[in-house]
Parts: sequence; structure tokens; C-alpha cells
Amino acid sequence: MAPTGPPVPQKSVEDEIESILQERIMVLDGGMGTMIQQHALTEEDFRGHEFKDHSRPLKGNNDLLSITQPDIICDIHKEYLLSGADIIETNTFSSTRIAQADYGLEHLAYRLNRVSAEVARKAADIVTAQTGIRRYVAGAMGPTNRTLSVSPSVERPDYRNITFDELVEAYTEQAKGLLDGGVDILLVETIFDTANAKAALFALQMLFEDEYASRPIFVSGTIVDKSGRTLSGQTGEAFVISVSHSKPLCIGLNCALGAVEMRPFIETIGKCTAAYIICYPNAGLPNTFGGYDETPEVTAKHIKNFALDGLVNIVGGCCGTTPAHIRKIAEAVKFCKPRVPQSLSQGYMLLSGLEPFRIGPYTNFVNIGERCNVAGSRKFAKLIMAGNYEEALSVAKLQVEMGAQILDINMDDGMLDGPTAMSRFCNLISSEPDIAKVPLCIDSSNFSVIEAGLKCCQGKCIVNSISLKEGEEDFLEKARKIKLYGAAVVVMAFDEVGQATETETKIAICSRAYHLLVEKVHFNPNDIIFDPNILTIGTGMEEHNLYAINFINATKTIKETLPGARISGGLSNLSFSFRGMDAIREAMHGVFLYHAIKYGMDMGIVNAGNLPVYDDIHKELLQLCENLIWNKDPDATEKLLHYAQNHAQGGKKVVQTDEWRKGSVEERLEYALIKGIEKYVTADTEEARLNQEKYPRPLNVIEGPLMNGMKIVGDLFGAGKMFLPQVIKSARVMKKAVGHLIPYMEKEREERRAKQGSTEEEDPYQGTIVLATVKGDVHDIGKNIVGVVLGCNNFRVIDLGVMTPCDKILRAAVENRAVLNF
Repeated sequence: MAPTGPPVPQKSVEDEIESILQERIMVLDGGMGTMIQQHALTEEDFRGHEFKDHSRPLKGNNDLLSITQPDIICDIHKEYLLSGADIIETNTFSSTRIAQADYGLEHLAYRLNRVSAEVARKAADIVTAQTGIRRYVAGAMGPTNRTLSVSPSVERPDYRNITFDELVEAYTEQAKGLLDGGVDILLVETIFDTANAKAALFALQMLFEDEYASRPIFVSGTIVDKSGRTLSGQTGEAFVISVSHSKPLCIGLNCALGAVEMRPFIETIGKCTAAYIICYPNAGLPNTFGGYDETPEVTAKHIKNFALDGLVNIVGGCCGTTPAHIRKIAEAVKFCKPRVPQSLSQGYMLLSGLEPFRIGPYTNFVNIGERCNVAGSRKFAKLIMAGNYEEALSVAKLQVEMGAQILDINMDDGMLDGPTAMSRFCNLISSEPDIAKVPLCIDSSNFSVIEAGLKCCQGKCIVNSISLKEGEEDFLEKARKIKLYGAAVVVMAFDEVGQATETETKIAICSRAYHLLVEKVHFNPNDIIFDPNILTIGTGMEEHNLYAINFINATKTIKETLPGARISGGLSNLSFSFRGMDAIREAMHGVFLYHAIKYGMDMGIVNAGNLPVYDDIHKELLQLCENLIWNKDPDATEKLLHYAQNHAQGGKKVVQTDEWRKGSVEERLEYALIKGIEKYVTADTEEARLNQEKYPRPLNVIEGPLMNGMKIVGDLFGAGKMFLPQVIKSARVMKKAVGHLIPYMEKEREERRAKQGSTEEEDPYQGTIVLATVKGDVHDIGKNIVGVVLGCNNFRVIDLGVMTPCDKILRAAVENRAVLNF
């Protein structure tokens, strides 16, 4: 007998599905509710024999039909399969104990899911045998009727009627029933709140780690309107970033919209993920009576266009779709090539609040706002201790307005219940879109406080921090938990021996932590941030003199040897020995950052808006700070203290003088722009405008002194001598100056038209230009300036505002017959 080779390893379900997805577009089924409605079932039909005496009405509980009317559900599944569906969803959209509580059937949750999975499995196996084509069952996991990110009470924005842990428990029970019933795929769908979805994904990942062989995960969000956001406020890209840690095989959108309305959002999802794309829209938008009128042919036509343009890998239908829709869709995409998942650019740290935040090779220094810290801000601590959380939100809002791109939250105080305080404040932030748009940095030395914060955030956060202080086992356990929550992590240069102070020790500890995270936890290197310890200098103790140098040198080596890792640090530690001397401390921070950024420091916990411009630091003070940071002078500390006593009113901030007001109007405008001083800008702009000899037109004031000032601001920012908070202040000054000039420029244009004899019927413009700040950017000062200049040169300007999607820009260009688009 000829020897046989080793057995061929069986393909996993995920490998099997992925190989199909690479060859063709797969088809999902359509609406279950739509088909159930056609049976016109009565209350008695829903109850069946088992529930005939149940105390509550059961009509409308479609999931219960898997128990009371299994043949109807099985026939619906078979109709979809015979119409061309490769994948059917279980009848379990509302089969969590949370949703079933409305019917008093929460005790049936596991059974509902298992029975529904078995019914779907039976139908899939029958049609597989009949056709010889393998069919798959996806366990449908709906969003529940509760939300983690939105309060059900208008009066209490911090209140929630569900917790993350309760959702995890409910989803775990549901997933167990589905897996025991034989599903091939877990589909977390119709996500209107990403925090709920993260609870479902947490449950699935825990089950796959501890009890069950892993199955492919599909994730499908719901964009509720043309704003391109979920009900809880996230953009499509932010949603993708928030759930990508679960490594879904497919990600996409379903429900709420028809195919036409969904298209731009599916395009967005596809551009920001390496996963396959799933898309199953409604049959158009609902009519006046809540029904759906879009015919199978029309739905199929729209979806075929998606396929022809390479946007999708799995297509199907949601509300209003029937087997007829699925048959037409399957026929329409049969010969269309599937979307090829794109390779995303490497080297980016991806974070999110309501909006995405990408940190890449060319991102400037990232400001992590420090003032929402009970240990670092007396004002914030006082408000929190008094229970005045709503007022404490104003501190957070001001930090974002002043340029904080990430918000650090710390509730570590012996007088506080840390987890409760963290949860309450994070819930309140969720109710404020102007704050919630940025990612959060959950900061605590107590891991239970960190978990409390992570359980309240729908976006992708940063955890600050963990370390090797308690050994490898503790470090790895916390790292695994953080990965399950989908957060990035700050690792302190601290091990079992203690805090690293020397360059070599910092590098060694960070290298050890990096390899543990990447090799044992499979942490994404781009989600790792090291804090090599910014320690206090100028203490008078010789052993502290090299602390700044050691941080900078360690930063350089870490960035060179640990690919993907970022560097952060708490800046206020550096100058702690100069407490009460704000002018000295801020000068030290500005000088230190100027050099540390050049060596690779990516981000830091700073008081956004209180960083001085490097070139503006008094020359003597600048040299003293340089000497202290680089340890060039053994007497640097004494000299700095002496300077404080003689030049800075005991080290306190010097009150701003008006000496600069004595300069020319051009010098005053330039100074105001660089310093971000709004007080006199309107008067100075008017003075320049009235100088008709020098500035014949209002536009000349913009193109002259105002643009000269902004050019200096740009040069300083590009050189790392100025940071985003200062640039934002400068932009506000510029906007105020331009705003003063606009009425005069409009008047000038009208006078010119009248002089030329233009009539209303004639087009008075040279052409139309569409202006917009693209999606992902909320700053509009540059756009506004360009718009003013173009308007003064007789162009009609269509300003679409900020965060503008590409399709809106293109539509506006066509509708307005734009000659140019910027």
C-alpha cells in the first residue's frame, strides 16, 4: 500500500470565507422583519402553546418565533438561500436579556439564541446539500435598546441606564447561545453607539480566548443621516478606528439609509480599513407610513454600481428587502470583481473621539491637555471635590479650545471614589460634542479607575499608564485587558527595581516592555507610547543635573530602535523645583520641548495655551534655561533663582505691558498676531485701512501687514518654536482683523459694479470657486483668508465650511458650475 502523506490541515471558517471573498462578491440575506410581517401573525401565533399564559403581550417579539413558529423562520431562511444568499443571519437581533426584558422573557436569552442558530443552521445545511454550494450562518447581535454614550435623561447628562459590564454579560450569554447553536460568523450589527459595540466585541474576544474556537467577526455600523455620523455622534472613520482592535474580517454599514444615501459613507469606510467591506442598505428610505417602496430592480441597480466601482465584498439587504431583492442583487453582482482590501499606510497611531485623530511621521508635537487632573489643577480639583462636575467640564472645553488634541483625565485623590468620579466625568464629556470630539487619555495609578474610564468611552483612548513595577505577570495581564478595550497605552520607564533615571536604564526597560507587548500580547507597535520619565532638575542635588539630558538621549535611541513606538512625558515634572515661579517654569518647558521634539518626543501632557514661543523667551532667561537643561553650568540653578528675583517679580508671570503699542501700525499688527493679542487688533486694522496712501484698498491691509504677521507665525510653527495652541490664538486675531475689513471690501466691490454699470441679470463675477476645509480638519482660518482675497478680486465664493466630505464638495462644484475648487 502506497504511503500516504501527512493529513492536509483543515481550513478554518475564516480562511474559507476569506478565500471566497478574494474570488467573488458574497451575498447576505435580506430583512427578517419584512418577511415575518407578510405572515400577518396574531398574538396567539407569537405565544404558541408554551407562552399562552404569559403575563405580557408578545406580538412583535419576532425573535420568539424561533421557538413558537420555527417552521416559518426556517422557510424564510430557505427562501433567502434559494434566492442566492451565501450567508443568512439568525433571527436574534433582539435576543439579549436586555432587549427581552421588555417582554418579561430575559430568562430565555440563551435558549432564544441557541434555538435560532439551530434553525438557521438547519436551513443552511439543507440548501447546501441541495445546491452543493456551502452556505454560512451569521449570528446576529443587535445593539440592544440601551446606549452607553447617551443619557436617557435630559436633566442628568451623566446618567446611564446600562453599564458596560451589564452589556458584556448580556452579549456573552447571547454569543454562547449562538456558538452552541452552530453559527459560523458573529455579526455585531446596526451599531448606533460604538460603546455598545465595544462591549459586544469585548465579550466575543473573551470567549474566544477562554472557551470557544474563534470565529470570524463582522462589524456593521449605522449612519443615521447625511451628516455621516452614528446616533452617538461618531464619524465613519472614527467608528472604524474604535472597533479595529477586534480585527473584524468584514466591516461596513447597514440600515437607516438606502443604497444611494449610504454610498459616500461606504466609500469612507473602505478608505480607512484593511478589512473586507460589507454593505446591506434598506430598500430606499421609508415612506410616510414607514414602509419601503424601492423595487428589487432599483436596489440591485444601485448595489451593482457599488460593485462595479470596487467598493464592496459582501452585499445584501436590511429593512424592506425581500428574497426578490436578494435574487436581483445576487444576479447583479454575480460577475463583478470584489473590492481588493487596501494596505493602509504604516507608521500611524490611530485614535478617536467623535472624530478621528491620526499621528504620523509628519505630525507636529501633540498637545495632551493636563488641566482635567485633580492632582495638577487646583481649580479642577476644587470643582470635582465639591461635586460640581458640570462646571468642571468648562475646564475640559477650554483645554480643547486652546489646542489640546487629546484630553488627559485624572481622578487620583484619596478623598475621591476614583472609579465613580472617572465614570461620571467621562459620561459628561460624552454629552459635550465640542469636548468629546478629541480622544481621551485615561490617567491613573489605579487600574480599576482606568477600567472605569475605558468602559465609558466609545472612541479609541490612551491609557496612562502601566509599567513593569509589579513584574511581568501583572504588566502582561493589564496590557491584555487594555488591548481588549481597544486602547493605546503609555508605558512608564519603571521596573521591579524602581524608576529609571539613567539613559541606559530607561532604554533597557522600554525595550523589555516593547518586546513583551509585541511578542506576547501581540500589541500593535503603533499603539505603544513610552514615557522615559521627565524628572525634576534644578533641585540643587548634583545627581539630578542630567535628568533632562537623559530623557532626551533615551528618546532618541528608543525612537531609533523600537519601530512604531511614540514618546510622551509629563512636562510639569521638569520644573517642579521652581513651584510658584510660573514665568521660569514656562520658559523651562518651552526650551525643553524645543530640543526634545527634535530628538523624537511626539507628545506631552501640557497646559495647552501656556507654552511660550521659544524665540520670545527673554535672551538672558533663555540662556539660563539652556544651561540648566543641558547641564552646562554648575551654578545654573542659583543663577535662575537670582534671575527670578530680579527680573520676573519673584518668578511670577510678568503682567503684559503696552510698550509694544509705541511701534508703527505694521509692527503692532505683527506683534498682536504672533502673541495672539486680540485687544487692539480692530483699532489697529482700522488705522491701517485709513492710511489710503499706503493701503489704497482694504485688501492691501490683508496682503500686507496681516499676512506678514501670519507668515512669521507659520515659520515659527514649522521650526518647532511655536505650538498649535499659540497658532490657534494667532488665527483668532487674524479672523477678527479680517472680519473688520470684510464690510469695507464688500462695499468696494458694489461700488465697482455700479461704476461698471453691471445689472442684476448680468453675472458680475469672474467665476465661481468652491472652498472647503476637508473632512478631518476643523480649522478654517486659511480658507477664510483665501475666500476674502478671491471675493475682493471679483470671484463668487461658495464656502462649505469645515469637515466637508468629498461628495459634498463635488456636488457643490457641479451645482454652482465652479471654475476652480480649493
